[in-house]
Amino acid sequence: MIEWNHWHNEPILVGGLILLGWLYAVMTGPLRNRLAGPDTPYPRRKAFSFYSSLVVFYLGVGSPLDQVAERYLFSAHMLQHQIIIYPAALLFLFGLPDWVVRVVTGRPSLQAPLRVLTNPVICGVIYTVVISAWHLPLLYDWALQNRVVHILEHFSMFGAALFYWWPLCSPSREFPPTSYAWRMLYLLGVVIGMTPVFAYITFSPDILYPTYEYAPRITSLSAAADQLLAGSMMKLVGMAVAMTAFAVSFYQWYQQSEKSAGPRTAR
Repeated sequence: MIEWNHWHNEPILVGGLILLGWLYAVMTGPLRNRLAGPDTPYPRRKAFSFYSSLVVFYLGVGSPLDQVAERYLFSAHMLQHQIIIYPAALLFLFGLPDWVVRVVTGRPSLQAPLRVLTNPVICGVIYTVVISAWHLPLLYDWALQNRVVHILEHFSMFGAALFYWWPLCSPSREFPPTSYAWRMLYLLGVVIGMTPVFAYITFSPDILYPTYEYAPRITSLSAAADQLLAGSMMKLVGMAVAMTAFAVSFYQWYQQSEKSAGPRTAR
């Protein structure tokens, strides 16, 4: 039976989130003047975004939803992944001031590797490979059977999501977001790159993951229907998010072009 009052409190999960929150508090508090210069105000909005990302992440992987996702429904597990990839990762990047990121991006010894890693093509490849690899039956079912691997899966997906969003929402001055035109091409490229794993899950004639094939049915969905729903969620939510980001980039590109053109002379 599902225990709706069961919340995960593993040291790896809770400790990791607390550590991130503590590091952020130290860097934006006692170390703020040293990192950003004297009289720098506390970044309230960014702090709200950052801590919201930690809360959203925990709600996604530490709440009773995780029990449903781990034991019963593939579609619930897919929802977890989408919570991690979209709102949690996006809020995390929005919450980082440039002067916090500069602790890493400003180091001369890291400039060359970071320039490679933050290249949009590399970011797209990292995201696509990591997400696709975790959906291979061997790795996916291993994560369902081993709690430590499951946590590793979620943290690696979160890391891959940060790479996904970086070319669009980078908080770094050294490695800023790519141009609006490249953002649109990048988004289309990632959508295309994720199509094989979506097709593999959605159109497979077999149940890919034994855990869900033999799981007790807690809804009217069969294992096949649950897998179809999960694959459809992966594609439709991913497409909706990507097309929204595409529309925002196009609008910003248009606004930039209008400002560059200057006021039109009336005839």
